Amino acid sequence: MTRISIAAAFALTLATPLLAQATVTYTSAQSFDDVVFGLESAILDQGLVIDSTSHVGDMLERTKADVGSDRTLFLNADVYSFCSASLSRKVMEADPMNIQFCPYGIFVMVSPDRPNETTIGYRTMPEGAMKEVEALLDSIAKTAIGHE
Repeated sequence: MTRISIAAAFALTLATPLLAQATVTYTSAQSFDDVVFGLESAILDQGLVIDSTSHVGDMLERTKADVGSDRTLFLNADVYSFCSASLSRKVMEADPMNIQFCPYGIFVMVSPDRPNETTIGYRTMPEGAMKEVEALLDSIAKTAIGHE
């Protein structure tokens, strides 16, 4: 019976999702549009292509009544997705499961409680090869707001 309990506990441990990744953020007194311009420029200056821009703030604002809310979460909020063929190949050759992190994303947002502050950030990456991707994201985010 003890072996079955231990095996069941071990199986549950393996099935339990990992805790959410941490987030790195930087704030700026620059306008949302200026930070977005800086972000787009920083991504392109790395020789990367922006795959998509998700207008999360617009979507949430547009649908808030449909889901029974009247709360405005963001004055502006976008998520930029992009990838690096060379870096992605490198990290996926180290571990093919790193596919789950591609494309990479950086968000820019302004909240109603801090309308004169723009936040830019990204999710941290796990230890190992993905830390090189995290360094790229950090460099791009800092460059976007003039901190690098």
